[in-house]
Amino acid sequence: MNAKATELRKGIVLLKNGQLLLVTDYSHSTPGNWRAIIHVKTRNLETGQTGSFRPAAGDSFEVAYLDRKKAQYLYKEGNGDFVFMDQDSFEQFTIPPEQGEAPMAYVKESEVVEVTFHESTPISIDLPPSVILEVAEAEMAVKGNSATNVKKEAVMETGLKVKVPLHINVGEQIKIKTDNGEFLGRAN
Repeated sequence: MNAKATELRKGIVLLKNGQLLLVTDYSHSTPGNWRAIIHVKTRNLETGQTGSFRPAAGDSFEVAYLDRKKAQYLYKEGNGDFVFMDQDSFEQFTIPPEQGEAPMAYVKESEVVEVTFHESTPISIDLPPSVILEVAEAEMAVKGNSATNVKKEAVMETGLKVKVPLHINVGEQIKIKTDNGEFLGRAN
């Protein structure tokens, strides 16, 4: 499917020079009696590299067809690949470590996540805005140290390291933002 430059919107994935580019920002302005100025910012879904370009209003782009499926995380192989199972077809597939290492720090074994596919190839793992994980390692809090906003490092059950307040102890469930790894609070 093709789209003209004036039809592009934030969130669309373009297929340009064999690369999948997610449109992260789009602006279209027509100053006075001049021609339209279109500015598109993108992020490469395979490499993570960001870029931008200014197409002419009549330029046409190929829009990539993406499929999102629910998949259960099974285990991590010895070579680092993450093994998932499609919840509909029960077929197993792998995601290489360079593609899945960062988001997988928020996912526990046997948890279900959304995986985005392009032509039957998994390209990204879509996480919820926040997750609840258990603290596996943390220093003991010292009474009286809570007067300031001091934080300590804690290791979650998945291996993720998070800065938490001093009163958080091993075994507690905490809520963490998935976009930046920020501590949100204790889980209810």
